[in-house]
Amino acid sequence: MHDGYRESKLSWVEMLRDVKGRGLTHLPALAVGDGALGFWAALRDECPTTREQRCWVHKTANILDKMPKGVQSKAKAMIHDMYMAETKKDALKAYEEFLALYDAKFPRLCLPA
Repeated sequence: MHDGYRESKLSWVEMLRDVKGRGLTHLPALAVGDGALGFWAALRDECPTTREQRCWVHKTANILDKMPKGVQSKAKAMIHDMYMAETKKDALKAYEEFLALYDAKFPRLCLPA
């Protein structure tokens, strides 16, 4: 563990290079993170084959934060239905249901999959 520089790209590049220098021989297949743009930019440079996935906890919190309190519990349950789905088909169905309910009122939160 070491200190970074405010989640900057440079800080993440240094961390990824340090891990490689200490023996990482296979690049990660998947990286999961929050919305820190520096991390994703560094990952693309240092681990170009690594797939990216946004952390569902952070994504859910960001979505709910932009919704009125009165709809948050239902929206949260619907988001959980997406990421807890057994199959991709079930997840997409849950996503479509979320869009059907919330896209008209919250179009900025309902981006294409």
